Amino acid sequence: MADKSYDIIVIGGGPGGYVTAIRAAQLGMKTAVVEREHLGGICLNWGCIPTKALLRSAEIYRNAKHADNYGLNINGIEFDLKKIVERSRSISKQLSSGVGYLLKKNKVDVIDGHGKLAAKSKLTVEKDGKKVVDLTAKHIILATGARARSLPGLEPDGKLIWTYKEAMVPDAMPRSLLVVGSGAIGIEFASFYHTLGVDVTVVEVLPRVLPVEDEEISEHAHKAFEKDGLKIMTSSTVTALDKGSDNATATIEQNGQQNKETTELTVDRVIMAVGIVGNVEELGLESTKVEVDHTHVVINEWCETGEKGVYAIGDLTGPPWLAHKASHEGIICVEKIAGEKGVHPLNTLKIPGCTYCHPQVASVGLTEAAAKDKGYEVKIGRFPFIGNGKAIALGEPEGLVKTVFDAKTGEMLGAHMIGAEVTELIQGYAVGMTLETTEAELMETVFPHPTLSEMMHEAVLDAYGRTIHF
Repeated sequence: MADKSYDIIVIGGGPGGYVTAIRAAQLGMKTAVVEREHLGGICLNWGCIPTKALLRSAEIYRNAKHADNYGLNINGIEFDLKKIVERSRSISKQLSSGVGYLLKKNKVDVIDGHGKLAAKSKLTVEKDGKKVVDLTAKHIILATGARARSLPGLEPDGKLIWTYKEAMVPDAMPRSLLVVGSGAIGIEFASFYHTLGVDVTVVEVLPRVLPVEDEEISEHAHKAFEKDGLKIMTSSTVTALDKGSDNATATIEQNGQQNKETTELTVDRVIMAVGIVGNVEELGLESTKVEVDHTHVVINEWCETGEKGVYAIGDLTGPPWLAHKASHEGIICVEKIAGEKGVHPLNTLKIPGCTYCHPQVASVGLTEAAAKDKGYEVKIGRFPFIGNGKAIALGEPEGLVKTVFDAKTGEMLGAHMIGAEVTELIQGYAVGMTLETTEAELMETVFPHPTLSEMMHEAVLDAYGRTIHF
């Protein structure tokens, strides 16, 4: 392949990279994406999409097992693990192919290989250790994503100790499972396997599950998980894993106690879900002014690194580690490069986060504690699912919607939810916060009946002493 020159080269074809490339092409810039594995990145191939496919299968299985609650008789409910996994993988393959189509449609060149900065405005692409081509571009955007973090002595081996990759394609269903970490990834896998009958224990080093969520929501989630049969151990650390022939024994230590209690737990498999680290290696950053903080590239509000003409977006740049954050960062980055008017830096407080466990959890903005820490005088609204007709009709009466307002201005500072379909509902509050909506507009908004969204209205009303249905 002859050397080529571009306006923009994006290294990485994940949800940040491919969206960035498409937007750059729309803005009239000659664009290329360098991808060494699969278009769509971790999100489409090993993360967001295939896990939701697995969780959907588990959800239908759960509903079928409780069909009698809806006046239905369904006997002999079983699941076929091979078919569940095959469905998940086929969906990923379909969407990855779709990304390829979109890039081709927008006239973005896709170059197969590993991209590495070689000199100013220059990139070398290698495949299987051999150079494929040298590329040049005035602007190079790093979108190489991240991978599962491992802890010393607890490294995944792909057999007994899994990362998210092995957890998505099991050959057989384990009888027992230990999930280390109760963030979104850990809790989603715990929910999937538990629903399909696995004896699941979750260990979290911090005092509460889903620790980035509002404390009240975390507490509600903990109770809901345990009520459903999940075993939860918070303020606990896995200090060792002793691997047997087909099982592993974990040594679990209780934190913050003078006489620390130690427990041993033997399980068939272990999933490590203790965070992620940025893919900063082998990018040629050593000879540049790009700053790396531990495993993440440091950027400014326009995604610029310390090296002129080199940018970074997405998981590579640190939290929040969300596909939709990566996509929007990329769009902001190329629109700023193109000189578009009205471009604003990304406000991470207005990015919703979702966990697709049972029950679902979703949030946007400041938690109650964070708002108070920032000095706000707050008004808090709450509305329980049990007060909503649609939730009761769905057979999903467990949950809560919580709102946080600035008492002085009426500005919505945050919203937090747990319950059925809250991952779809949260965007209503995200739109409101983006439009800088106050409680007045939200209270005057007409919500359709009967819907789950009515709880969003009631939670706002409750913050101001006006709730109707509870």
